Amino acid sequence: MLLAALYCLLWSFRTSTGHFPRACASSKSLMEKECCPPWRGDGSPCGQLSGRGACQDIVLSNAPLGPQFPFTGVDDRESWPSVFYNRTCQCFGNFMGFNCGNCRFGFWGPNCTEKRLLVRKNIFDLSVPEKNKFLAYLTLAKHTTSPDYVIPTGTYGQMNNGSNPKFNDINIYDLFVWMHYYVSRDTLLGGSQVWRDIDFAHEAPGFLPWHRLFLLLWEQEIQKLTGDENFTIPYWDWRDAKSCDICTDEYMGGRNPANPNLLSPASFFSSWQKLPSSADVEFCLSLTQYESDSMDKAANFSFRNTLEGFASPLTGIADASQSSMHNALHIYMNGTMSQVQGSANDPIFLLHHAFVDSIFEQWLRRHHPLQEVYPEANAPIGHNRESYMVPFIPLYRNGDFFISSRDLGYDYSNLQESDWDMFQDYIKPYLEQASRIWPWLIGAAVVGSVLTAVLGGLMSLLCHRHERKRLLEEKQPLLMEKDYHSLLYQTHL
Repeated sequence: MLLAALYCLLWSFRTSTGHFPRACASSKSLMEKECCPPWRGDGSPCGQLSGRGACQDIVLSNAPLGPQFPFTGVDDRESWPSVFYNRTCQCFGNFMGFNCGNCRFGFWGPNCTEKRLLVRKNIFDLSVPEKNKFLAYLTLAKHTTSPDYVIPTGTYGQMNNGSNPKFNDINIYDLFVWMHYYVSRDTLLGGSQVWRDIDFAHEAPGFLPWHRLFLLLWEQEIQKLTGDENFTIPYWDWRDAKSCDICTDEYMGGRNPANPNLLSPASFFSSWQKLPSSADVEFCLSLTQYESDSMDKAANFSFRNTLEGFASPLTGIADASQSSMHNALHIYMNGTMSQVQGSANDPIFLLHHAFVDSIFEQWLRRHHPLQEVYPEANAPIGHNRESYMVPFIPLYRNGDFFISSRDLGYDYSNLQESDWDMFQDYIKPYLEQASRIWPWLIGAAVVGSVLTAVLGGLMSLLCHRHERKRLLEEKQPLLMEKDYHSLLYQTHL
């Protein structure tokens, strides 16, 4: 029944496009191709009078794309969001949001000047009140219409280039289900023709940054909805699991009423597959390349492709016949979780991707990559470093989230650092750099010592000669003997 309901929901999304602020869904905004709503604080577009931001032209990346999508001008998601808007709010400083009314991730307060760090916890470490609050928030989001966003029910062309807007309200929970569907759906080429080899959030470099932003925005919406400024999504550490330990009535449901130790035969969780092990995760973390080769699901020795589950966690070699790591959990859970486009409908999706993000964070802390490590060009469409992520408005680039979670205002309880971890993360890299230049330092020290010795010897020799001359001069009589006799002679005269 639930699966049927999900399919109906996704079918209603089939022709929908974009992630639209309610304030930009008018024919005026669409025809002018401008999304610069006023900030409530001063009534000016983008809060410009208060120095929060300004309405500016969108600058798109012109970096070349990979060969996976051989079309142009057939999909509203291409060069996002230029089909709909070419001017949006560009926020200054620590301000963020479609009207610059929010704070940038990691900042808080009326002027967004207070820095803060929230911690995502293991779901099994939550107190009973915390766990019940989390489940209650999910229910509240499912039954609350989004005050800020709407979803369209037609393409830009079907809206007569904006003159006939087609939008529907949606609840907050389903808004995120829809976003995950929209970013991964096939391209509709007309009639019954579709192009399946396209995904703006999976099977390519943007997989991890896209889902990182998705979780941050999800947390932000719940914080605004509930007033709980400290809310974070818990994670489920599924390493080495022998069973679905969150699939209980206490957590995410699925217990057999006749035998509490067994899953219900009708449960979505009845299809079992081995979950990734700690060794699988460790091998994945050991891979030094974030991306490689074709930068898609055929990439070998790619940390991203291995963590996503298209490459073996034993060898790092791409293997289309198996699903591991992130993908394995989706298949393991069966039901809606096993369908890419509808998987975000399952609340376990949040717990799962929070843990995947924590593995991404471990890799960032272990290898300290520069942002240039993230591919600038030739990735599949929508996945280059400077590409704006579909379907988000305000706009965010893939490369913006290839940074430590602490710079985005959150951490994980299993990653909070001891003194040794701080040494590993901050001091050790500098020592490693020093070790790489150590031979040069030693060589410089030897040359310096030799020069010092030579110069010291020369100075000593010069000083010795000068001192000898001075002593000789001190021992020399004031008058030579012949001068003395000459003086006597003159005296006698």
